[in-house]
Amino acid sequence: MTKKAPEKGKPAAKPSGGTKIDMVFTKQNYILTIVAFAVVVVGFFLMYGDKENIYSFRRITLAPIVVVSGFLIGVVAIMYKPKAGNGAD
Repeated sequence: MTKKAPEKGKPAAKPSGGTKIDMVFTKQNYILTIVAFAVVVVGFFLMYGDKENIYSFRRITLAPIVVVSGFLIGVVAIMYKPKAGNGAD
């Protein structure tokens, strides 16, 4: 017995009302992504400054460390997968 393919122009069958669709990212992923974005923005603000103090510790050392930390948090936010059965939404 073969299954019939949906005809052209007609949408495929939709899941019933009781079916839950699992999302790729959870609420925790989005929160970590927002935190990562905020850390990167703070790092760029630390780089900003006047012309007299171009080679200060804040602009040459601290700001790049903060920006790279923000990018690393972003990678963790994308890769983070909560454990099954912990009640996460």
